[in-house]
Amino acid sequence: MSETQPIVKCLVWDLDNTLWNGTLVEDGHVEVDEAVRKVVVELDARGVLQAVSSRNDHDEAWARLEVLGLAEYFVLPHIGWGPKSESVRRIAEQLNFSLKTIAFIDDLPTERAEVEYHLPEVRCYPAEQAGMLLDLAEFSPPVVTVDARRRRQMYQAGFERDTEREKYQGADEEFLRSLDLVMRIGKARDEEITRVEELTLRTSQMNATGVHYSDAALRSFLSDEHHDVLVVSMTDRFGPHGAVGVMLIEKTTQAWHIKLLATSCRVVSFGAGAVLLRWLTDAAARAGVHLVADFRRTERNRMMEVAYRFAGFGTAECACLASFSPPEGTECLHLVPVRQDPPTTMRVIAPEPHAAGREAEWL
Repeated sequence: MSETQPIVKCLVWDLDNTLWNGTLVEDGHVEVDEAVRKVVVELDARGVLQAVSSRNDHDEAWARLEVLGLAEYFVLPHIGWGPKSESVRRIAEQLNFSLKTIAFIDDLPTERAEVEYHLPEVRCYPAEQAGMLLDLAEFSPPVVTVDARRRRQMYQAGFERDTEREKYQGADEEFLRSLDLVMRIGKARDEEITRVEELTLRTSQMNATGVHYSDAALRSFLSDEHHDVLVVSMTDRFGPHGAVGVMLIEKTTQAWHIKLLATSCRVVSFGAGAVLLRWLTDAAARAGVHLVADFRRTERNRMMEVAYRFAGFGTAECACLASFSPPEGTECLHLVPVRQDPPTTMRVIAPEPHAAGREAEWL
């Protein structure tokens, strides 16, 4: 897709005479064509989120979706009597998606025109096109990653988590402990590489260099004994966060060189970046090597610089630096690591520095 026509990330459905046949208020009993049901299920499998904007009684319409076995496929249902453009706008804001990545489908030309007038970046489709959406390029991502297949579940878990956080009366650290967070750090598997590349491309605030590593470049490191590509994932009692971080580390006998460190902004509030650096510092201390980190200042990654400095990295002259050649415009930060205590807010399962292929809980 072109820059002006990116892949659709969320499709907002009207209900009456669009998702289902008939008008719920007038007909009472409405059904969904199997062709439309197939579209809903397949878009979900492709990682396209789906929401609802419908003029109906919320409880009655949602109950019908549950009877039809489709309620679980929709996030952020906006069922009421307000303007649909406002519903679509709020859905985009709640998902933190650009309007360019939102699509809207409705049987009424007046409703589509109202959305197009107020939200010209949103792509609108007539209901009769519903059965053809799977064949359109904008609904067909070139690669469907592991995380994409469970994107809807991750967002639903996130909404539950946010609701719980708003209700929680205690300190932030107590809330984090209540989540039963588990961070898993492991060597990248072949099927995870595309998601890892996506992280290097999309993450700007928590990317230490702003460098994008292509799918091919990352795959080339998987079989290189001098490099580790590590993927970071998180789960809690609400469900998976998915892959939230990536590290590319070059290893010598004297030092570990962090060529790439990027984490998703979604897990900043959980302290994921700081926990990663503490684990890496502890692992390097146990392995008896120094840490060297590439850092390139950008307009957006001030948080990453603070994280490195807070972890103790600084500028220094050391013989271990002679083994590495950072890209032009990139500075090498250095740390002589010491043992670290594991976090109190989450469990960390990670590779053992002295046991190749073995993972254990950081204790």
